[in-house]
Amino acid sequence: MYINGKWIDSESGKTREIINPYNQEIIATAAEGNEKDTKDAIQAARQTFDEGSWSTLPANERGEFVYQIGQLIRRDSQELAELETLDTGKTIQESRDDMADIANVFLYFGGLADKNGGEIVKSPFPDSESKVVREPVGVCGQITPWNYPLLQAAWKIAPALAAGNTIVVKPSEITPLTTVKVFQLIEEAGIPKGVANLVLGAGVSTGAELSANHHVDLISFTGGMETGKTIMQAASHNVKKIALELGGKNPNIVFADADFETAVDQALNAVFFHAGQVCSAGARLLVEESIHDEFVEALIERTKRIKLGNGFDESTQSGPLISAEHLAKVEQYVEIGEKEGATLAVGGKRPNDSELQNGFFYLPTIFTNCTNDMRIVQEEVFGPVLTVETFQSKEEAVKLANDTIYGLAGAVWTQDLNKADFIATRLRMGTVWINDFHPYFAQAPWGGYKQSGIGRELGQQGMEEYTEVKHIYRNKQPEPIHWFR
Repeated sequence: MYINGKWIDSESGKTREIINPYNQEIIATAAEGNEKDTKDAIQAARQTFDEGSWSTLPANERGEFVYQIGQLIRRDSQELAELETLDTGKTIQESRDDMADIANVFLYFGGLADKNGGEIVKSPFPDSESKVVREPVGVCGQITPWNYPLLQAAWKIAPALAAGNTIVVKPSEITPLTTVKVFQLIEEAGIPKGVANLVLGAGVSTGAELSANHHVDLISFTGGMETGKTIMQAASHNVKKIALELGGKNPNIVFADADFETAVDQALNAVFFHAGQVCSAGARLLVEESIHDEFVEALIERTKRIKLGNGFDESTQSGPLISAEHLAKVEQYVEIGEKEGATLAVGGKRPNDSELQNGFFYLPTIFTNCTNDMRIVQEEVFGPVLTVETFQSKEEAVKLANDTIYGLAGAVWTQDLNKADFIATRLRMGTVWINDFHPYFAQAPWGGYKQSGIGRELGQQGMEEYTEVKHIYRNKQPEPIHWFR
């Protein structure tokens, strides 16, 4: 772990073995931190922030530090990509693409650091001036998930540092390797000690302490809804700011007038990319009834050809699930779908290939004859499972798509721009794609409506999450008012 500028073992001396989900081989041993380690990291971050050496540093200088981290990530992108594939099982090309995006996030927020000089507000009182400024929140606890370990960490670390905060980062205990490597790059960039701190370990100890500790001013979490609710409750004890991204059950709406080949190809990518372990996965396919049979037939035929395998094999199209526990969860949802009356059209089991038997693999799965009241339609499976529903009108499509507790993202496929705009303006979601699925970039905000979360990451809004708003008023000609004579 990295606390107050030093690399240290856990206070307890405990460690955790990190395994490759492709074959369950041990690839690293990591420190297993606890509440004491987390408190030490928080104390370092608190003292550093309160001393002001980082928060009061000129914004352009902070930005240069953050920008340099981005350049170092670019330099070491291949090593980082290999670590990410070892840790998560995703394909090496996915990991390379992630590293390019991660570097861009640091470069973007590094450049944004000095771009918000405040706002002058016209005062209604004579001989006075008024301005609104943004200041760093303080100590930020940041808890990141296992599916995009470094990407999600970058979305939090870069804006927090650029805004002048100090941070304590807690990556998923099963995928910490790239975050550890980036903290080595943070050290190389010369970030002052105590500004950026890294604790490793299980959420019940390290994450819980970050959420509840009164010296933490903001907690940012990406992960499951139940954990998010627990964090909200813990954070309420000192009313700390919270930023939550809690997943989604995202609709992919295909109209009959869509480009058929492109819509089929993108529907596969929407749900099966990274074995479906994506918070914005298009796991709900809504197809206009008139093309349902033809569309589903094409999907099934192409799904059968998806190549599972080792992420380092350039021919692999999809890797394993992250763990035995998560594999069991996906299997349970498939059983639930069959009991609910959905038709299992393809997949629904582990692969028979001998070379995949040591990994956590599951065949890409499609359910047809689904209805909106089914659990597999409403609940986030977070695996390679697609449900298919039908609709007859654009109004019905909107009603079905919005009938969920989530509101992260969704897509619509049509060549009718008026129809596309109708859908996009009515979907209760943080991101809507028209004739595309999955694109995101550092300049645009990311986050959800409803129970998909609170707040935004990326973009100007992502930077503002890590600031407090202060109004400063100055009376140029102060004089007695004689209210109390």
